[in-house]
Amino acid sequence: MKKTSFWVILIAAVALLSAAALAWQHFSANADKLIANVYLDGECVRSIDLNKLTEPETFTVSGPVGENVITAEPGRICVSHADCPDQVCVNMGWRSDGKMPIVCLPNRLVIEIEDSAQDTENPIDGVVG
Repeated sequence: MKKTSFWVILIAAVALLSAAALAWQHFSANADKLIANVYLDGECVRSIDLNKLTEPETFTVSGPVGENVITAEPGRICVSHADCPDQVCVNMGWRSDGKMPIVCLPNRLVIEIEDSAQDTENPIDGVVG
């Protein structure tokens, strides 16, 4: 093997390992974040850091059909009561990851677990910035 080939392979291996380490660091840092963002009619009305909760918290969100009672505990969240006729949101149970949101279509409510809290005071338009 030529000396230049050795250096090219060595540099490529170091670059590949560095990229893998950075990707692992990025994904492991975001994996610890459990932010539940509560949206009503597409607008974020509340953000809750589920990892920082020390005791259960219950609050009510009013929608077009009635009210949804949301219960958050350390690491998880659910809709514990709803005035909607089908009760799908209540039957979805507890959520502790971002794989599937909790949705109440009649009340236009969506609860998503995301990496970051939404700014409910000064929302930024995603197109304009």
